[in-house]
This record gives sequence, structure tokens and C-alpha cells, in this order.
Amino acid sequence: MVKLNGSSRPGPSGLSLHLRGHVFLFGKRPPSAYGSSAGTRLLLAAIVLEAGRLGAVNWLYPRVPLSILIPLLLVAALLSIRFVVGLKLSQIGFHPWREWSAIEKSYFIQLLVIANVVFPTVFAARLRTILAQPSVLWTVWSVFVPYLFFGFYQEVVYRGMLQSELIRRWGAFTGILVSNALYTFGPLHSYYFSSRASFAIPMFASIFAIGLFFGVLFRRSGNLWIAAVMHGIGNAYIVGSLASSAVSGPGP
Repeated sequence: MVKLNGSSRPGPSGLSLHLRGHVFLFGKRPPSAYGSSAGTRLLLAAIVLEAGRLGAVNWLYPRVPLSILIPLLLVAALLSIRFVVGLKLSQIGFHPWREWSAIEKSYFIQLLVIANVVFPTVFAARLRTILAQPSVLWTVWSVFVPYLFFGFYQEVVYRGMLQSELIRRWGAFTGILVSNALYTFGPLHSYYFSSRASFAIPMFASIFAIGLFFGVLFRRSGNLWIAAVMHGIGNAYIVGSLASSAVSGPGP
């Protein structure tokens, strides 16, 4: 028995609480309850946000830099949830730290350490080149920071908003699969459709697998912070390390 958030919850025999998160054994968090009208607004808000993102990228970028554009998109998403949909942010998984279980806290800290060891190791050569440039601070601000926020935005829209509502309507299995299919093959990654098949197929496969991981993680933990922060860190390292001192890859 392990005491979590003031209550005792049994864990699997012989498995430490520090390992349970890695097999998605977070314990039960009651799902947020909201009505069908709020759910409809949640879906509409997600659609409007993605349409607005595409319009902003096409019309404003690169005149408006990503370091301004992407945080504004994230703020718009969070404000729409609170004031347009009428839900608290905790109802889409943004629970305060004091409400996290010991398993969630341990898993989150472990992932922070692992991510900040694995990614710098994998992209070591590229990161050394960037760090050697006189414009390194500008690179961090104009590339790494925006794409960290962009990973966060993706989780808010596709997991916190879309997946939450589709699960409420259709159940966990269908809700996760459909929301992840939209995440993978929808407007977010549509630029891969113009790529050569030999390149596009493995990209879509990897995006779907990563999205499925975040979807299951969010469903099992009920904690959007973990998925959003991890997605943001991965985005920053992967895209940032490949984008050099200017944003040269595909826009968000």
C-alpha cells in the first residue's frame, strides 16, 4: 500500500512506485465531468484554434517571429478553454502540483532527467555546432523556446481538448485512436504529404507512435502537464537542433 494524495492506494506487488509510471500504473484519477454542450464547444474551439494557427502561419509568419507567434497561440488555446468553452484548466488535465500523486511526481522527474540526457546525447554534434556560434542566445530564443511552446500547444489541442471530448463521446479506445489519427494525418503534419513516399511513411509512422504514447499516457494519468512538458522538450531538441540559427524547417 502506498499513500497518495492523502489516501492509500494499492500498487502491484513488488513494483516500486518509481517504476509504476513507466507501465502507466498511476492509480485512478476521477475523470472530469462536463456536459455535452461544453463538449461541443471544446471540439469547435479545437477546430477554430487549428484554423487560426494555419492562418497565422500563412499570413503572419515570418513577419511575426515564432518566438511571439507560438506563445500567442498557446495563450489563445488556454483562454478559449477557460472563457469560451467554460471549463477549468484542471478539467482538461492541468492539475496543480499539490494534487499530483507520488507516482506522477516521480515519473515526471525521471522523464525530465532522461530527456535532458538522451536528447543532448543523440544531437550532440549538432548542439555543439549551435553552441559554438556567436548567435547561440538568439538561436535558443528564436528556435528552441518557440518549439518547446509548440509541443505544449499540440498537447493542449489534440490531447487535452480533442482526445478528452472524443473519449467522453466514444470511449477510450476509439477516442484515443481517432484523436491520434487527426494529430498524425491532419493539418498539423500535412506538409509530409508532399514528401517522397520513402520519407513520408516512416515519418507518419513515428508521429503516430509518439502521439499514441502521449495519448495513452494522458488517459492513464489524467495529467496533461506530463505529456505537454515532455512533448515540448522533445520538440525543442529535435526541431531546434535541426533548425540552426534561423527557422529553416517547416513552419508550425
